[in-house]
Amino acid sequence: MIWMAWITPTAIFFATIAALLLGLVILELLRPTEKRRGFLKLKTTRGDRVFISLLSTAFIHLLAVAVFPTSIWLGSLAAIAWAILVLTWG
Repeated sequence: MIWMAWITPTAIFFATIAALLLGLVILELLRPTEKRRGFLKLKTTRGDRVFISLLSTAFIHLLAVAVFPTSIWLGSLAAIAWAILVLTWG
């Protein structure tokens, strides 16, 4: 019984998350983070902003699938733009 379809996009997604976490660990060792306040009105660290961007991009994708069921690319582009915005100025 196969419980999960490990297709190429799924593998790329999980590999990207793993690489992101590894990059955060290395970056934290090289340059420790300081809390800062951005447009989110919260004092956040680098890891907080990554978590917020990952969680919110999941909801953006769900919304995109609900509104545009034939194309996921619009949701992906919006999610990537939002993640860059949160990671840079959040």
